[in-house]
Amino acid sequence: MSDFLLKRLIPLLIGFVVWGLAVALQVRADLGLSPWDVFHQGLGNHLGIGIGWAGLVTSVGVLLLWIPLKMKPHVGTVLNALVIGPSAEFFLTVIDAPENIVLRWAFMLGGILLMAVGSALYLPARLGTGPRDGVMVGLNRKFEFSIRLSRTIVEAAALIVGYLLGGTVGLGTILIALGLGPTVQACLQARRHLAERLTGQPQSVL
Repeated sequence: MSDFLLKRLIPLLIGFVVWGLAVALQVRADLGLSPWDVFHQGLGNHLGIGIGWAGLVTSVGVLLLWIPLKMKPHVGTVLNALVIGPSAEFFLTVIDAPENIVLRWAFMLGGILLMAVGSALYLPARLGTGPRDGVMVGLNRKFEFSIRLSRTIVEAAALIVGYLLGGTVGLGTILIALGLGPTVQACLQARRHLAERLTGQPQSVL
């Protein structure tokens, strides 16, 4: 049990909190958000709630799509829904929006880096996909779409609807789309190398 907590559950929770911090930084940067956060912000504007709470509402709604896709949630799925949104809301209460454009870009780039760090913490835990990634996997399994196509469909839909709802789309949105994947990969590799040094044993990336 202690091994499960230390190596899987605690890194998972820390990763989700770090991701929430990343979302808060990008909101305060006001230079564009990730596709799903564009949707969360737009939805929140219409519901009169913050982006984090809108993310929580979205997670519950998206989980309903798992039923026809025959996907089953795991502990990581539930914690993803419950932790990231409230974490973002907490950090938004303590982080003010910078006026200086250099600081705004620092917030944006720092947010991308923290998203990658958060991913490198929770992905190796293998405790279930997040609600949104589950839809991507479900489309892949049910309709035999490639993962790339499934992800493109899901994120494009979130981006378009979010934009129509008034979510923030900008240069930062493009930067996240192009830069997050490689940054996540680099952080996963860094985590693997660190684990190998500490344990003296080969480690897998995921």
